[in-house]
Amino acid sequence: MKKIALASTNSGKCRELNALFAAQGYVLLSQDNFTRLVVEETGLTFVENAIIKARHLARLSGLPTMADDSGIEVDALNGAPGIYSARYAGPDASDHDNMQRLLVSMQAIDDPFRTARFRCVMVLMRHAEDPCPLIAQGSWEGILLREVRGHGGFGYDPVFYVPTLGMSVAELPDEIKNIYSHRAQAVKALQNLMIEAATP
Repeated sequence: MKKIALASTNSGKCRELNALFAAQGYVLLSQDNFTRLVVEETGLTFVENAIIKARHLARLSGLPTMADDSGIEVDALNGAPGIYSARYAGPDASDHDNMQRLLVSMQAIDDPFRTARFRCVMVLMRHAEDPCPLIAQGSWEGILLREVRGHGGFGYDPVFYVPTLGMSVAELPDEIKNIYSHRAQAVKALQNLMIEAATP
């Protein structure tokens, strides 16, 4: 198996990405294997933050390094929480804290206007000084629920309803989520770029 460092300490994300890359012959080693130091995400976009995280861990690991930056964009909130999704309720907020703040922010918004999407940008740095990292993205359209539904997934999954599937993301089996999710779409696009980059 070929090794790639993964700039994330999120166990749910690591598990999800390893499942998506296993068939390609890769094993992703989480950031915990190399450092406990988390780099500050100072970018203003998903792309900038993913590059910051990937370059940081590539220097420490000496391996090709993958990073993603992802979040939920709510149309009624002009795209918020966006890049601040993981810390929407504060720097040490839990998934539950973030969801509750979002639900409170959306209390007065009528159902037809509760549209949202998950967005994911993935970056692969072949080495720490890679001047042209591979960049891919995916998005997943849905509707923000008024209450939590389901017990699976992580992050905002329990309050994100996918009309085409008739369930919240937290109600979906992993094998279904790994087909349709924003992260799955970004992974597929990144894998295609990796194949192209390896072709003479």
